[in-house]
Amino acid sequence: MVSNRVIDFSAASQAGGVSVAIYDALARHNGFWFGWNGQVEDTETPEMMVSRDGEHATVTMPLTAADYNDFYLGYSNSVLWPVFHNRLDLAQFEAGYYSRYVAVNKKFAAHLAPLIEPNDAIWIHDYHLFPLALELRKHGIENPIGFFLHIPVGPAQALIAIPEHREIARALSAYDLVGVQTHRDVRNLIDFLQQSVFGRLLPSGRIRACDAELDIGCFPVGIDPNDFSDSRVVRDSESPETSRIIGIDRLDYTKGLPQKFRAFGKFLEVFPEHRRRIVLSQFAPPTRESVEAYADIRAELEALSGAINGRYGELDWVPINYIHRPMPRHELRDVYRSSRVCWVTPLMDGMNLVSKEYVASQDPADPGVLILSKFAGAAEQLHDAVLVNPYDPNDMVQGLRQALEMPVDERVARHEKLASVVCKSDSKAWGKTYISALVKAGRRRIGKEQPSARVTEAMKRLGVEPKKKAGSKKSVAAHVGG
Repeated sequence: MVSNRVIDFSAASQAGGVSVAIYDALARHNGFWFGWNGQVEDTETPEMMVSRDGEHATVTMPLTAADYNDFYLGYSNSVLWPVFHNRLDLAQFEAGYYSRYVAVNKKFAAHLAPLIEPNDAIWIHDYHLFPLALELRKHGIENPIGFFLHIPVGPAQALIAIPEHREIARALSAYDLVGVQTHRDVRNLIDFLQQSVFGRLLPSGRIRACDAELDIGCFPVGIDPNDFSDSRVVRDSESPETSRIIGIDRLDYTKGLPQKFRAFGKFLEVFPEHRRRIVLSQFAPPTRESVEAYADIRAELEALSGAINGRYGELDWVPINYIHRPMPRHELRDVYRSSRVCWVTPLMDGMNLVSKEYVASQDPADPGVLILSKFAGAAEQLHDAVLVNPYDPNDMVQGLRQALEMPVDERVARHEKLASVVCKSDSKAWGKTYISALVKAGRRRIGKEQPSARVTEAMKRLGVEPKKKAGSKKSVAAHVGG
């Protein structure tokens, strides 16, 4: 496993989201996790640190101050993040960012390559590391290398606005398999390769780009439902006390938080009978606070919550609890279960695991209601949530009213369907499906329908049974349903 940030095994229970999904996948196989340790040190010859937890290990290294500024804050989070979320207005195409972005990937490759064994499969995560496979290939690494993009893929017209879009497309072509969250992301990524480097969709379902062939597939990331299902909290559905509407989102301009706050204020204006009966508890933990756009969103949310509380609040009732700090993971389950509504309203999101965690936490006999943005990746799977358009205040208001006034029989029926999806597409299924597809894609890249001894051994180590017949030509791209 390779990612920008690496989980601390000793604090895994405190981690969240993507880190937990990667940790769960690694925990089922022998292997190690490589990446940045979160430290910034002024040295161009960093020393790698190894931490072990049973059969697993993390191998990490620091970044220099220049790396952190140009690779992490600069190119990764001030260029790639906004563009892939279709926010070209916030992208900072500053000279010098890209060269440092590539340099850090070269550094990672130089330190990782000597650690790779012949039977290893390599799974690289997220937008910080687009060039890593290409750099590993330069070191002679011919192992199966896969990439998974946890953020959404914006439309091709947005991606080709990046000055280095051809270089990014060329970097992607070095992978055997690129996995994304939704069918929409698959289509957008194929469009990008076609428009940037004249990629072609082959009859086999693979993509040919830059004299290479790769598979692109949809692999929706999941959670372990067991982590959230065992709660002792019982919500009294007959209680006249205030019902909680929970929101848990990183403080980010992609999460639709100002739109949520404005819609909540409008709801209190239009439906005064709900005043004193509901509270919006919004956790918005800080992230990338040194990036200007994040300071702006924090100031906007503080102003909006203050204005709404000032207009509608009373001595014994505050409409919005706005909390600018993380929620400890071990407390999430009970908070979810005690909340009547979970309001998830991103303007664009790769998946959004909060929505799945909330579903898994509910009492099947008296479940809460999930309100979910149509533009969250999870909406492609969770059809039975109350789906809303975060750009439309009236739709948001009506969605909240529907959720708060929904009868118990409808809540139970919706939850049964949502819970079935969450359990079926859990983190275990995500890891197993992706790794199986990666080994298969690696085999196809070296032009062998029957697994070589090297790949067969890799499949056995990863818990994937190699097929005895070579008749199946179904590609990973077939997962997108055309």
